[in-house]
Amino acid sequence: MLSKVTVFCFLASYVVAFLLELSRMLGRSRISSLVMFGFGVAGFVAHTVYLYFRSQANGLPPLLGSAHDWMLVLAWLLVLFYLFLTLVHSELAWGVFLIPLVLLFVAATKFMNQEPNTLVTTARAKHGWEMLHATVLVFGMAGTAIGFVSGVMYLIQHRRLRTRHSTHVGLEMPSLAKLAQTNRWSIIIAFPLWTLGLATGVALSFFKSSADTVPALRDPFVITVVALWALLAVVFVRLLSNRQAGVKHVVWLTICACGFVLLTLIGLQILTKSQVLPGTWHTNRDRDTPTRSVREGVRSVPRLRFELVDSWSARLPVGGRSA
Repeated sequence: MLSKVTVFCFLASYVVAFLLELSRMLGRSRISSLVMFGFGVAGFVAHTVYLYFRSQANGLPPLLGSAHDWMLVLAWLLVLFYLFLTLVHSELAWGVFLIPLVLLFVAATKFMNQEPNTLVTTARAKHGWEMLHATVLVFGMAGTAIGFVSGVMYLIQHRRLRTRHSTHVGLEMPSLAKLAQTNRWSIIIAFPLWTLGLATGVALSFFKSSADTVPALRDPFVITVVALWALLAVVFVRLLSNRQAGVKHVVWLTICACGFVLLTLIGLQILTKSQVLPGTWHTNRDRDTPTRSVREGVRSVPRLRFELVDSWSARLPVGGRSA
């Protein structure tokens, strides 16, 4: 019975939890809060069960199974963070901002590669560099997502305080100091994880590169991730040199950078499934790719030329040219 759980099961639970979060803007009650939390827990349990059976079917941990599974792990981490905050601070409206991001990640998996990763073996998955690479990247992405959400909440709360609407019924938010601190530490923690994930990813690309795949330094996926890492590096340096007077400026920078990073990586995963980025290690297709076909076609040109010359020469009379 549990093996029949689908993405729709926990996606529907998260949608209901989000609608109940929105309803709290009209007024709060203990019953509605418990029902909302119950739907969140139900979705989280179904989410966990789905990842477990996917792992059993693929013979790989979810982080290494496919892009579909990896993105679901990212959404799973954000749901866990949401449930923890709701349990500790049930009056705060974290779910209004966190759940939409979860819904985006879960919905995006529909367009991502769901095939098991044939380039990772079960033995290596247990203690290999692949697991380290996937783990630090998913936690880095989770930190980036939390930085984005806390930044959006900071700007909304800042505006509410300036316009004196901070007492809006049902929409209690953390203080500006708490939101700024969350935004700051999420990036400070996420950037080193991104750095380690990038380093291990480039190393793995070199080790995994073959005659049928694009070399690591020319892999469009790797090039894009390096560019995104550089963008986060700018935010990281700005955070370390930040003074209190520049908090709002840094928050804006964080929102723009983190939002761009999240959308770009989701887009890359979708493009690799549609073979717009063929022949790379991240496409999970090391054979029979368009890149290989083009390379073989180019290599066949000199061979074809020599075959035509030999054929023409065989028709000439012995000892000289024909009249």
